[in-house]
Amino acid sequence: MTEGTGNGSEDSAAGNRVAGTRDGDGWTDDRYEYRPVRIEGDVSRLTASVRLAIQAEFSGWELSRLRLYPGGVRKIVLRRRLDDRQGLLPEPTF
Repeated sequence: MTEGTGNGSEDSAAGNRVAGTRDGDGWTDDRYEYRPVRIEGDVSRLTASVRLAIQAEFSGWELSRLRLYPGGVRKIVLRRRLDDRQGLLPEPTF
C-alpha cells in the first residue's frame, strides 16, 4: 500500500513498484530542498540503489536519510541544494 496526497504524479507511479512512490510533500530549509520517497519491500536492494543513483546523477538529488522498516519497506528522504537553477532541475521520477 502506498501513502501520499493523491495528486497525479503519485497516482502514475503507484502502479510501478520498482520506481517507488513519493511519500507526501517535500519541504525546504535555508540550504536544501527535501523530498520523501517510499520504496516497497518487494523491490530488491540493487534495484532501489540503481533508482536512487539515477536520481542523483540526472536530477541533482542526494540521499539525506534512509530507514528500513519491517517487511522491507524503505522510507527515503532525498535532498538537493537550493540555487538559482532550481526551476531547471526535474522533480524525482518516483
